[in-house]
Amino acid sequence: MVCVPYLLLLLLPPLLRVSADTTEPCELDDDDFRCVCNFTDPKPDWSSAVQCMVAVEVEISGGGRSLEQFLKGADTNPKQYADTIKALRVRRLKLGAAQVPAQLLVAVLRALGYSRLKELTLEDLEVTGPMPPKPLEATGPAFTTLSLRNVSWATGGAWLGELQQWLKPGLRVLNIAQAHSLAFPCAGLSTFEALTTLDLSDNPSLGDTGLMAALCPNKFPALQCLALRNAGMDKLSGVCAALAAARVQPQSLDLSHNSLRVTAPGATRCVWPSALRSLNLSFAGLEQVPKGLPPKLSVLDLSCNKLSREPRRDELPEVNDLTLDGNPFLDPGALQRQNDPMISGVVPACARSALTMGVSGALALLQGARGFA
Repeated sequence: MVCVPYLLLLLLPPLLRVSADTTEPCELDDDDFRCVCNFTDPKPDWSSAVQCMVAVEVEISGGGRSLEQFLKGADTNPKQYADTIKALRVRRLKLGAAQVPAQLLVAVLRALGYSRLKELTLEDLEVTGPMPPKPLEATGPAFTTLSLRNVSWATGGAWLGELQQWLKPGLRVLNIAQAHSLAFPCAGLSTFEALTTLDLSDNPSLGDTGLMAALCPNKFPALQCLALRNAGMDKLSGVCAALAAARVQPQSLDLSHNSLRVTAPGATRCVWPSALRSLNLSFAGLEQVPKGLPPKLSVLDLSCNKLSREPRRDELPEVNDLTLDGNPFLDPGALQRQNDPMISGVVPACARSALTMGVSGALALLQGARGFA
């Protein structure tokens, strides 16, 4: 067998001779920058992934199959391949569409601890079985960004604390979407000392109560940006209460694409984080400006709502950058297009934003990809 990085040794059987007419499941672009593998064939040629060794971005889809067959290599000590793994160019890795034993996932993380990987994305995965016992010290990778979308764990809400044990400190960006459980046992969660961005968007069942459970107190001391798009938020007071209980001071808060209700008379006053400078309330179905907004903001986005008149000055905070585009008082057809984005031959700004909401984060990652070359 040729000498290949431990990660590929773990996932690949001995190299096979492939006939000339066999379709390659992996494709490497002409710049040796991005490599994509899609193992959908009933008998996939796993050895095709070897060509991804030279890529900066690697995306591997398991075709929805179980990877239990690779457990036999999970006990291999990756240290013997440390120099080879470190020499890899890969900076972004995406693994998806597979059933992965927890023991195998941990083995991959241990191997990646010797790499220069900066961003890991796990998508459409089912992690089976219990996580291995806590290591004496974090032996996994030192990611800056970790993204998880539609990942289920056999350990329920304890998954984040158990995963955290296998990562070195220093994570700065954490994205969790379509999570099966965000009710973290706070006692089992270590402090994210360096985390500045937390994105819990696209968790429509989260809600105000779920946010309270997800934001464990004193675990996010450096948090600057919190995104809660399409996260089932309906009351600003509930969001404020969760932020106060968690003792976080985000500078930017994104509550767009939630159906926010008008604050009822006599409701608990919202005590906003004193550091808050940017508030996004676009696509929130607002028919009037919510009461109790922060007294001063740098940015306030109220675009693509249902405001039928221009807000009075006394309804708004002191703000440097106010966005009101896409409201009926500015565009009489805006409300109709919000309900049916394809009603006309052109796609207005609000419709474009709604249609691209789910891929905006991915596009942002791709735009900065060349910086890792």
